[in-house]
Amino acid sequence: MARRRTGPTDAVRDLVYQRDGGCCVRCGSVHRLTIHHRVNRGMGGARESWINQAHNLLLACEVCNGWFEDNPKPSYEAGWKVRRPQVPDVVEVRYADGHLYRLTLDGVRTAVVGAAR
Repeated sequence: MARRRTGPTDAVRDLVYQRDGGCCVRCGSVHRLTIHHRVNRGMGGARESWINQAHNLLLACEVCNGWFEDNPKPSYEAGWKVRRPQVPDVVEVRYADGHLYRLTLDGVRTAVVGAAR
């Protein structure tokens, strides 16, 4: 019996890799990359149709992906994690270049003007 897929489609994964330049959004690493959900999927997968869309996903190395979970306060402050009931397209996210961006459902990243660190 085939296992039910609960993650993003290959097309969405490709969008995220392209949008994030093939590197971790926190440290810039290009090694051991994974897809990180900004709003957690929850137990057993996703009920919300947007949970596996590009605006809720980031490219992160395995080290930073674990760091997000171990350091929730700075992760929420930087937009790497998003608390429910917020939706990720309204929460800015800080990238390794120090700039804040808005992410859209269709995989576009737009810089927030005047928001560099």
